[in-house]
Amino acid sequence: MANRGVPTPPIEIEGDQITARFSGVSVSEAAIAAVGDACADVRTDDATCHEAGRDWWPITMAWALNGEVPARPAAVARPVDVNEVAGVLAACNEARVPVTTAAGRSGVCGASVPIHGGVVLDMTGMAGVIDVDDTSMLLRVKPGTFGDVLEDTLRADFGVTVGHWPQSMALSTVGGWLACRGAGQYSTRYGKIEDIVVGLEVALADGRVITSGGGAPRAATGPDLNQLFVGSEGTLGVITEAVLRIHPLPTTDRRAAYGFASFAEGNDACRRILRRGATPAVLRLYDERESRRYIEGTNVLLVLDEGDPAVIDAVMQVVAEECAGAQSLDVDFVGQWLDHRNETSALQEAYRKDLVVDTTEVSATWRALPAIYDEGVAALKAVDGMWVASAHQSHSYLDGACIYFTWAGQPTDGDKDRFYNAAWVAIMDVIAAHGGAVSHHHGMGINRAPWTPNTEVLASLKGALDPHGILNPGKLGLPSAFGPPPWP
Repeated sequence: MANRGVPTPPIEIEGDQITARFSGVSVSEAAIAAVGDACADVRTDDATCHEAGRDWWPITMAWALNGEVPARPAAVARPVDVNEVAGVLAACNEARVPVTTAAGRSGVCGASVPIHGGVVLDMTGMAGVIDVDDTSMLLRVKPGTFGDVLEDTLRADFGVTVGHWPQSMALSTVGGWLACRGAGQYSTRYGKIEDIVVGLEVALADGRVITSGGGAPRAATGPDLNQLFVGSEGTLGVITEAVLRIHPLPTTDRRAAYGFASFAEGNDACRRILRRGATPAVLRLYDERESRRYIEGTNVLLVLDEGDPAVIDAVMQVVAEECAGAQSLDVDFVGQWLDHRNETSALQEAYRKDLVVDTTEVSATWRALPAIYDEGVAALKAVDGMWVASAHQSHSYLDGACIYFTWAGQPTDGDKDRFYNAAWVAIMDVIAAHGGAVSHHHGMGINRAPWTPNTEVLASLKGALDPHGILNPGKLGLPSAFGPPPWP
């Protein structure tokens, strides 16, 4: 079960002697003292630093069962306001110490792993709602606010919602959503986080603090700097406050479930629904293997919409018309999904049973998706030792969708790292061949860094904003002054 309002460890670290897989840079006592002068809460003990050296990157669960964490920072600073954040960054910039920003540490690609050590900036001390503008439907919120705490507060105290419901709702924070360009399970209705964000406050590497957006619904005042920092995974700046769009609490919902003869037919129904302008909160299509959790011999599409009855009735009418040739299924399947959608226990149990398991979510245009599904599943199954590979389509848009591959196996030679990397290379090669996005909402982190597009342009931006390269080095495929990436 997830902790409330604090990070939840992915799995227990076994063994008496914990070691770090990646070696960090040397950090002087003087540098740590300077960080302590800037921030009241700075810790260097093993327990704190070992936990801060990992996130939910799945392969590291196998390492934890052998007494290893990916990395160990020299110190963990937990600021409580923007001044402390700016002070820590200025001190680390002066001393050339790497800084990795973290909060819930729920990412599954290693984005918050401090691969070169240094200082972890733990943002969970900056949590809570600052202001709710019910007239303009805007929320000001601190970045360390956990998703479940935020939604409970908004619903109980203000009668509104952000509408952002990632599977990691109780594990992740607002800052993490923004840093990794996250998506919620209701994104077809409410948008991904880059559609939800209106404004940001950001601390730069040298301690300067800037604001972007947030003052008007639309503007032609130059490039949208919000989108420079959204998805940058802490490599360009540290988000210290966000302005997000909110919505009135939905008064009702509508649900439906359908069975299709093939995954391709179900996907095409989703395409037609979006083409007609209908945007149900959930259009979730499972291939035949994954549909077995509900029913045998079909490809299950779950549909849910919420909001004003007049609007969602019209949406569900479009859905019914475009699914007219499919089998109508028990609508309770949607309820089953809602009851279990955020469970993560199966992942830990698989690693305890000596398996290697992960998910790979990607996105592409409707035209490319059929081939990506067929070739992606085939490529994963071809990896030596792979037991099972399947997929579902989890987020639909006018131009395309996200396909979410799930795979599990046991390496025949016992080398879990090699097997894990081989599976990732297999599916990434398929996506690259069809021009898709190698990540839809989990970000890039360590695991996908080699496939980051436009790295030369990104490197130029980083050179301007972070000339000493202290901010989350080794991520997004960017060159690092602290050494080459330790993975793969």
